[in-house]
Amino acid sequence: MSKEQHITSIGGQAVMEGVMMRGPFKTTVAVRKPDGEIERKIDENGVKTRNAFFRLPLVRGCVNFIDSLVIGMKALMYSAEFVDIEGDEEETESKFDKWLDDKLGDKIKDIVIYVSIAISLVFSVALFMILPTFLTKGAEKIGSLIPMVSVVTDTHLFTSLFEGIVRMAIFIAYLAIVSKMSDIKRVYQYHGAEHKTIACYEAGEELTVENVKKYPRFHPRCGTSFLLFVMIISILLFALLPRVDMVILRVLMRLALLPVVAGISYEIIKLAGRSKSKCVAWLSKPGLWMQRLTTEEPDESQIEVAIASMEPCIPENKEDDRW
Repeated sequence: MSKEQHITSIGGQAVMEGVMMRGPFKTTVAVRKPDGEIERKIDENGVKTRNAFFRLPLVRGCVNFIDSLVIGMKALMYSAEFVDIEGDEEETESKFDKWLDDKLGDKIKDIVIYVSIAISLVFSVALFMILPTFLTKGAEKIGSLIPMVSVVTDTHLFTSLFEGIVRMAIFIAYLAIVSKMSDIKRVYQYHGAEHKTIACYEAGEELTVENVKKYPRFHPRCGTSFLLFVMIISILLFALLPRVDMVILRVLMRLALLPVVAGISYEIIKLAGRSKSKCVAWLSKPGLWMQRLTTEEPDESQIEVAIASMEPCIPENKEDDRW
């Protein structure tokens, strides 16, 4: 007799030698230490601990995106502490490090986290917003020199479609390049372990290594799928913006619309995560295909870490974590 499917709101991300999971009331980071033991950090900070306004449709998508950046970076910093302690030699603390520690103390970690997020956002805007806009502007200028082509390149539809296609191509190329890095493979294995563990829980099975191994490493609510939807929705919404010639103004207009794009994309991901419709399943397929670049099959020890991360996030009342 098959057990009832329970679509959960619990989600997470892979970190260095570990997994972070976030439930309705708790967030857990589980890390495999160099000595083989699993270290867990459990915070009383979940999705339902947010203000009710931030859980409203459309608003929650933008909030969740920002929240994920901050919590995800904190989880990465926490996991890095255990990776860095591997080895017997202690690093000599520089005078500058001592000065920072004396002046800022524990605040230095928060500063590093927010500076890292700021750098990541600047890099993302440059790669996925500014570069496609410049390339599109260049294509328009080249097209204007060719009589037959200038008719096409002079249209607003061309600008929106071409820029969207370029952005999508850069995104896929970026994932493909990163996936080839040897150091990232273990992170992607933990990503796969996270997905498989959530799928096992949603199927109503006990969270054991043998049970988790049976499930696929792809999941419709993955952040990779969310980013792909962001790309697609941005093409449609940016087409509604008025055409302007100034590149900087084009970029600013698109940045202003990003919260709306994130909000709509999140609602689509929510629908994809719980709907059994064939149409929705078809819409989810590109995101699942993309996860072949961002996940790998985990080993048993990595699955153990994912289970250790998820267990504290499961509420006593299952209705509390329903998606």
